[in-house]
Amino acid sequence: MAVTATPPTVRPETVPSRAGAAAVTTALVLLVAVLAVVDITQGTAAVGPAEVLKALTGRADPGDASVVIASRLPRTAAGLLVGAALGVAGLALQAVSRNVLASPDTLAVNAGSYFALGVVAVTGLSLPLIASSAIAFAGGLAAAAVVLGLSGLGTGTVRLVLAGTALALGLTAVTEGLLLLFPEETEGLYQWNQGSIGQNGFDGVLQMLPVVVIGVTGLLLVARRVDALALGDDTARGLGVPVRATRVTAVVLATLLSAAAVTLAGPIGFVGLCAPALARPLARWVRGLRRLRVGAPVTGLVGAALVLGADVLLRALIDADTAVAVPTGVVTSLVGAAFLVVMAARLRDTGGAAAPDKLSIRSRTAFLVTLAALVLALAGVAVAGLLLGDSKLLLGDVANWAQGNAGRTVSFVLDTRTPRVLAALLAGAALALAGTLVQAVTRNPLAEPAVLGVSGGGALGAVILVTTVPAAEGWSVSAAAFAGSALTAVLVFGLAARGGFQQNRLVLVGIGVASGTTAVISLLIVLTDPFNATKALTWLSGSTYGRDLPDVLPLAAVLAVGVAVAGAGHRELDLVSLDEDTPRLLGLDLARGRLAFLVLSVLLTATAVAAAGTIGFVGLVAPHAARALAGRRHTRVLPVAVLLGAVLVCTADLLGRTVIAPAQLGAGLMTAVIGTPYFLHVLVRARR
Repeated sequence: MAVTATPPTVRPETVPSRAGAAAVTTALVLLVAVLAVVDITQGTAAVGPAEVLKALTGRADPGDASVVIASRLPRTAAGLLVGAALGVAGLALQAVSRNVLASPDTLAVNAGSYFALGVVAVTGLSLPLIASSAIAFAGGLAAAAVVLGLSGLGTGTVRLVLAGTALALGLTAVTEGLLLLFPEETEGLYQWNQGSIGQNGFDGVLQMLPVVVIGVTGLLLVARRVDALALGDDTARGLGVPVRATRVTAVVLATLLSAAAVTLAGPIGFVGLCAPALARPLARWVRGLRRLRVGAPVTGLVGAALVLGADVLLRALIDADTAVAVPTGVVTSLVGAAFLVVMAARLRDTGGAAAPDKLSIRSRTAFLVTLAALVLALAGVAVAGLLLGDSKLLLGDVANWAQGNAGRTVSFVLDTRTPRVLAALLAGAALALAGTLVQAVTRNPLAEPAVLGVSGGGALGAVILVTTVPAAEGWSVSAAAFAGSALTAVLVFGLAARGGFQQNRLVLVGIGVASGTTAVISLLIVLTDPFNATKALTWLSGSTYGRDLPDVLPLAAVLAVGVAVAGAGHRELDLVSLDEDTPRLLGLDLARGRLAFLVLSVLLTATAVAAAGTIGFVGLVAPHAARALAGRRHTRVLPVAVLLGAVLVCTADLLGRTVIAPAQLGAGLMTAVIGTPYFLHVLVRARR
């Protein structure tokens, strides 16, 4: 019998380490030099290459020399320093975690630094740049420690990204709350958070340069130990490498680099993710690039090229006067979000669908008691929402208002307060119902409208309409939000459909799309209304402020339809949430049913965003708690989840209006503070 031999796999020939690394480094240096020259010549002033050369040789006019020395060169130097620091930091974090999606963004390092600096800004202290760097370092290191501790090292791509994203959402929500409460003390912090390499002189660059040198030098000194971790913990220990100490040292040094970059230019998003990923393919031809000692300089150059390239591209596509107002970090965030989506779509997903929750079966009596308790809680929080606020009322005032016999002051208060309470109740119920549908259809307990980017798409659609048509309101905003949610939903579910909506791919694609919508929203705010960030933050924080009955009516109509459709299809939801085979054996059109429920969830999310802004985590917390209280049958889960969502958002809105009255915090900020610990708890439980 003839045996056909399998032809050997043809691999690209590798280049000797030193020669190949030198060639790659030289090419990258030339690329960075070209980008730097172009970046120096761009700006609002008419200073071209000839004027730059004269300024460098001391032969330029005083005005041109001032522009080049005080603005152009410092900006380019900051781009080089920040890009190199973030690139090396991302490479180190990916090496110690053995996770290609680890970066200062996905480990919440930037969010931790932002939070720490926001807390210090509230105190009114004016710190020198080096002290601010120390504060940013402490906040970023604490956030990275929490994420790595909760997710584990090398235990899965999606868990690390989810933990970092959840913590970043919570920290950012708290920081934005501080910005709203203390606008004078935190003035300019929102614009800083978008990331800009613009500088006024060389002072900042010169102060951060030693910090970056220390961080890079430290990583090069422990490079051999970090390389050994790629062989596995047991092998590394066998070679005499202190695994835990090496990881801690590398994370501390990477955080130091990230803190220096954040202090100098604000958070420049996704450079730490993209730079190592772009440099990684070069290792197929140059063996030496697999080692940290050789790969770090190359990755640093790639990071510098990314930052300078984003700045050059921005100023080439937009006129100079407008480009000044657009932070470089917005451009890198857009590129990085697209990069994350592509990587997630191509990622080999081994997670599969999540296993069903191990929940005890609840009796009918327990379910009815739970339902009655939630109805009473809903009535109580609704009444409290009407009575409490910057001015307190009595039940008699509400009764007189309902009969049309209230005074002018009471009527004014209740006329403005009642739509807010209704918006909070209906938005919470709609988001909870949407989360229940998404989790059932995808069989993914971590899926919810905010994490999957659907809420961000709705917010983007509404922001586009509001910024272009300021008079738009009511149904038009709802339509714009629905269009944005629909487009993002089609994108997310379309990219994640390969392999049947696997858990890892779906969530990672959703996070990437959500990051992209956030960057576009920031871009719109900066371009259309850069001096009114407080107004935008108020809407995006999930505030019910200024809502009236026309804003609530679309949500009430959609919620009524959603409850009716979901209630009628509760048996289909039970089957879809089990597995792929059971519904088909029973003759159920799985694709058609899944699409119908997903469209309904998108419609619910869009109208909720239009009525109450962006409110996260409700679609995660309410379905989880409902299954714990009522079991897995959707005939019980649906009403419990809807009531829980309404109670949660209305309570958050009430606390935001009363705890620090007359100042107010949006319901979205409050639910983020509540939902972040719960989300992290779910991750820890899943890990166990």
